[in-house]
Amino acid sequence: MKPLPPAVFDRLDLIEWQLCRRLVGCNVHRPWLMLLRLASRLGDWPLWVGLILAQPLLDPVNGGRRLVEYVATALVAIACYRVLKTRLCRERPFITFTGIIRCGEPARDRYSFPSGHTMHAVLFCLLTAVHAAWLLPWLLPFAAMIAISRVGLGLHYLSDVLAGALLGTAFAMLSLAVFG
Repeated sequence: MKPLPPAVFDRLDLIEWQLCRRLVGCNVHRPWLMLLRLASRLGDWPLWVGLILAQPLLDPVNGGRRLVEYVATALVAIACYRVLKTRLCRERPFITFTGIIRCGEPARDRYSFPSGHTMHAVLFCLLTAVHAAWLLPWLLPFAAMIAISRVGLGLHYLSDVLAGALLGTAFAMLSLAVFG
């Protein structure tokens, strides 16, 4: 038997599906679609793994400690995210509504809430803001495009992305408090 999502998701789905449909409709422009796909793929893991592995190079004195901090924070965030995602069971927009066409980007699972891509983007942007603020002009546009891509590809609702951003903020603040 399939788990049932909370009733609040049914209401949110009805409110948000029009926005999702409009954003996915922009994908008729091939360059835009390719940009969304690239952003989504970078947000899968390559960008964040690269940032984590670069920590010793970015700061030879504290880089090893930051590498441990970033890895530990990411692992805790992933574990909490997986629990939320499998318990709340909000189906992706392209599954719920036939008017939203998934644009060739594979979904890892059936459920969309919260957006893990956005969670990691915000988490690592906030950690970077504290540890290497000079990287933000390059990192913020990628993070924004990752969040936009998730809705634009029909993989998430806007509220999934907002929830992911809030989770990323919470995990970054927790990490900064623990690792100081």
